[in-house]
Amino acid sequence: MGVGKWIGGFLGWVALGPIGALLGFWLGSAVDGYIDRASQLSGEETYRTQTRTRTTYSASEQRNSFLVSLLVLSAAVIKADGKTLQAELDYVKDFIRRNFGDAAVPEATRMLEQLLRQDVNIYSVGPQIAHYMNYSQRLQLFHYLVQIAMADGHFDKKEKGVLEAIGATIGLGQTDYASVISMFYKETHAAYTVLGISPSATDDEVRTAYRKMAMKNHPDKVATLGPDVQKAAAEKFRQVQEAYESIKKERGMN
Repeated sequence: MGVGKWIGGFLGWVALGPIGALLGFWLGSAVDGYIDRASQLSGEETYRTQTRTRTTYSASEQRNSFLVSLLVLSAAVIKADGKTLQAELDYVKDFIRRNFGDAAVPEATRMLEQLLRQDVNIYSVGPQIAHYMNYSQRLQLFHYLVQIAMADGHFDKKEKGVLEAIGATIGLGQTDYASVISMFYKETHAAYTVLGISPSATDDEVRTAYRKMAMKNHPDKVATLGPDVQKAAAEKFRQVQEAYESIKKERGMN
C-alpha cells in the first residue's frame, strides 16, 4: 500500500478533531491542499460539520484510522514511565511494516517522533477515537497498546495507570480493559480478571463469563482491519481461552 493511500485513508475523521490538532504540523506538510480547504471553516465548527456529514468508513479507511489512533496513543504509553525505549519504538515500527508495508514506515515514524515531542492529552483524543471506531476495534487497539508497554519485558506501574486511563477514555468497559491488562500484567487471580470475574464466582458463572469474553474477543469482529490485525486478535482470543483452562484446572471443572 502506498504512503499516500494510508495518509488519505484517515483524513476523513482525524484531520479536523483533537487528533488533527495534535498532528497539525505533520498534516500540514503531508496534505497541504486538504488543510487549506478545511481552514475555510473555523476549527470547532469544521469538526462538528464533518461529524454530521461523514459517519461511515470503508474497510481501508478503518484500517488506516486504526493505525493513526495507534500512533497517537502509543506516544502516550511510551512516555508513561518517563523513558523512550527502543524496544517500544521497534514494536510500533514492526506493526506498521506488517500491516502497511515498508513504504509506510518512514512517514509513520516521523509522525510518531513528532507525537513523542508533544503532550498527548488522552482525555481529548480518546473520545474522538471512541466516536469513530467500533467497540471491537477499540478493544483490539487497546490490546496493541498493552503489548507496547510489554515490549521491553517490563510492565511499569505508571504504564499500567496510563493504560487504564486510556481504556476508560476510549469508552471501554472497566471489566474489558482490566481483562486485557491482566493478560500481561500478572497479579494474583489474573486469570479471573481476564474473564472479568472474581475468584468467588461459581463454576456456572465462570462458564458464562468465558462465553461472553470469548465472543467479545473473537477475531472475526476485527476482520475489516486486515489479516495481521485479525491474527493479533486471535492471540487475544487464545489468552482468554488459556485463562479459562487455567481456572478449570484449578477447580477441577469438566
